[in-house]
Amino acid sequence: MRIAVVGGGISGLVAAYRLRTLLGPDADVVVLDRAERVGGILYTGELAGEPLDLGAEAFVGRRPEVPAVLRELGLESQLVTPAGLRPLLWSSGAAHPLPEGTLMGIPSNAESMRDLVDAETLRRIAAEPDRPLSWEPGSDIDVYQLVADRFGTQVAERSVDPLLGGVYAGSSRSIGVRAALPTLAAALDNGASSLTAAVGAALPPPSSAPVFGALRDGYRVLLEALAERSEARFVTATPVTRLARGLRGWVVDPVGAVDAVVLATPAPVTARLLKTVAPAAAAELAGVELSSSAVVALALPRQTALPRNSGILVATGEPLRAKAFTLSSRKWTHLARRETALVRVSFGKFGDDSPLSWPDAELVAAATEDLAAVTGAAIEPIEAVVRRWPGGLAQYAPGHPARIAAVEAEVAALDGLAVAGAYLHGVGVPACVASGTAAAQRIAATVGAGSAR
Repeated sequence: MRIAVVGGGISGLVAAYRLRTLLGPDADVVVLDRAERVGGILYTGELAGEPLDLGAEAFVGRRPEVPAVLRELGLESQLVTPAGLRPLLWSSGAAHPLPEGTLMGIPSNAESMRDLVDAETLRRIAAEPDRPLSWEPGSDIDVYQLVADRFGTQVAERSVDPLLGGVYAGSSRSIGVRAALPTLAAALDNGASSLTAAVGAALPPPSSAPVFGALRDGYRVLLEALAERSEARFVTATPVTRLARGLRGWVVDPVGAVDAVVLATPAPVTARLLKTVAPAAAAELAGVELSSSAVVALALPRQTALPRNSGILVATGEPLRAKAFTLSSRKWTHLARRETALVRVSFGKFGDDSPLSWPDAELVAAATEDLAAVTGAAIEPIEAVVRRWPGGLAQYAPGHPARIAAVEAEVAALDGLAVAGAYLHGVGVPACVASGTAAAQRIAATVGAGSAR
């Protein structure tokens, strides 16, 4: 049997690997990608002669998917955890500790916002439980609309936006409550009397487990292992131009007839390929918008006076060009051992992809100047590297879960077809691993039943 996996990002590579384990050595698995390399937005480059991730750099450590696949591949020793330092928020021209007791920056009490917002906003948060809350169970609005209405714009822009910007390269205005904060939506659906009470109910229980994890030598170790163990044929620099029903399966141009297909492509590409075979799903996916970003990685003299924090997130409205700074040598103990101090500076948010058009020298200069502004340190890069990510992250707008449910319902009626990717049930690496696994299991069940008949 022959199976095409369209898209060689982490979702597609996991799908190819799972297909091999489920179907055995005789399956012909071919992975196609329009880029010249596989890995999607996971990319390990080099800085100061050593590997450094220049796309996604961490994953949520409390989800099981990535540690599980690392164990399967014999890569347990690659798993590293952060040093335990907390990030700062840059707001009103000053650094503030990241508030505790919040859910994606939404407070459960007024005290957590002290010094970050003004006195009037603090009084508004404290009085919020006394205001009637209007919430229709099952409804969905953008996070800004909910937070600004209950707590004021300062909370949305100074506390919530920096965190959502880090996850989605978006803002509270572009992200829906139900997709980004499902536990909060559930608490509101269950009749929480106020937003403060809903946040309190939605907060995860205290845990000493690391929030994040990473790979010591970068994501390329995982990508290479998945590609090797999949025993797939890889066709890169080759866009798929058509998906159609065949006499006994599917036709994928340019490879021809196949028994089954996994579409592990970004939402707009998936929409184009599904246009004739699943038109309703295609129409839904055409409405998923993408954000773009750029990363500048700096190698600095080891003695550079960086704060003892994991990073600095920038509030909306600040006169900086960068949206976030990851103090990599502070955040990760394995990077602290290197000869240089490492910092990643992120640019670009949904609705503003202009930094991607700046020349490398301009991006490096902006990164250097903004980092100096927020740290007060003399920033003198020894080396710098730039990586751009056009259309890198899907925006989980209001109504996104219903949109995805409709897509998956139509695709489920088509034997031998599955979808996977970061636009479905989470943009993080664990969610992508889960989606690739689910797609492979669906295909294996379909072709297995077909071969049995």
